[in-house]
Amino acid sequence: MTTNLDRRSRIKAHIRHKVSGTAQRPRMTVFRSNTQIYAQIIDDVAGLTLASASSLAIKDKLSKTEQAAKVGALVAKAAQEAGILEVIFDRNGYLYHGRVKQLADAAREAGLKF
Repeated sequence: MTTNLDRRSRIKAHIRHKVSGTAQRPRMTVFRSNTQIYAQIIDDVAGLTLASASSLAIKDKLSKTEQAAKVGALVAKAAQEAGILEVIFDRNGYLYHGRVKQLADAAREAGLKF
């Protein structure tokens, strides 16, 4: 019997086999816990994190989806300050709905191209 964690790690490995970030087009990955959401922009060739944002920096009382939207805007702003305009989106094995979708849509609205 497979658990949700086993399922997610299998999906994650399948995605990471196809998706890799470069200096020109780094990978934007999302990690979602029960209470927080994190986003990083990573250059896999050099092994560097170029920009990041998390819901820990948000002090307002917001719902989880609203926090995800703010994190998407924050990571897009940090990426633009680092000179990054295009990224490859890595949903990290999570389904593309809810908080993950909200974060991606907010990053697109803030100027990142996927």
